[in-house]
Order: sequence, then C-alpha cells, then structure tokens
Amino acid sequence: MGKTLILNASAEPLAFVSVRRAVVLVLKEKAEVIEEHVERRIRSEKCEFPYPLVIRLVKYIEIPRRLRGVVTNSILFARDHYTCQYCGRHKSEFRKGEHLSREHVKPISKGGMDSWDNVTTACSLCNYKKGDRLPYEAKMYPRATPFEPRYIVLVLLGQSADPIQRQYIEPFLKRVS
Repeated sequence: MGKTLILNASAEPLAFVSVRRAVVLVLKEKAEVIEEHVERRIRSEKCEFPYPLVIRLVKYIEIPRRLRGVVTNSILFARDHYTCQYCGRHKSEFRKGEHLSREHVKPISKGGMDSWDNVTTACSLCNYKKGDRLPYEAKMYPRATPFEPRYIVLVLLGQSADPIQRQYIEPFLKRVS
C-alpha cells in the first residue's frame, strides 16, 4: 500500500501516514478525505472505502513552525530545490564527478556561522570557484537569500509524493514573509 498525506485542520501538510492509518482516522471521524485515488478502492467483506491520497484532520493540532538545530545537507538541498544557487544548474544537469555541496555565504574562517541564513546549495565547481571568499570578493552572489526552511521540508525528504499530494505540499515550501 502507498502513503496518504495528512493535513492539519488549517490545510497545512503534516506528514505521510500509511493508508491503513488514514482510513482509521477517517472511520473514527478524526479526519476527512480530501483527495482519493480514482481507480483504487479499499474493500472489506461488507464495506468499500475510497483510497485516500490526502486527508485533513477535523481538529487543529499544534506543530513546530520552524526547524531548530543542526543544518543538514539533505534538508538544505531540498530547500534549494537541488539547484546550485550560483550557476542555477539542477543536479540532473551535472557532469560526471560534479555534486551538490554546502556553501557558506560568509565563510566560517571569516566569522560566518553554520546556520540556515548563512548556508546555500552550490555545485562542486561553484563552491571551489568561490572558495574562502565573501560574495563581493568572489563576485558571486546566491540567487536566493538563504533562510530557515519551514517544517514541511521534513515531510518531503525521502518521500515520493503523488502529483495530487504535491499540490498540497508545494505552497508550504516557500519562504514565510
């Protein structure tokens, strides 16, 4: 069986849960089905249920608003859409031997921190080219201002969302103003 995206009562994505867990939440009237798989159904001896792709909780639950703690490459790369913030190339465009890397906008050797607002995704070529210099010294500036990602980035990591589920997730990936 696949995974079901669970939304808070506010429609903010929370996590993926098993289809079985999603059906239980719906049957206990703790959630409602928002999107269902049109070609699949869940059948028991006496009942038939929609195959839930997206469900929404009936009552709002509090969730962490921002990530706290250590910057990880997996979350950093997801935040930056697996794209070098200097040359604009996606990882799918890299040549053999090239890879994504963590780049400190203000190098640690010059007082920069390993924090969300100082790290960005760079291809190995751009990271090497910028080296241990400040953006104005290297004449290299990130395309987007680094920011602490929203909670939902965690949900996407390691998950394969259906295109219908992505419609509910992607608006929450954008930076909060």
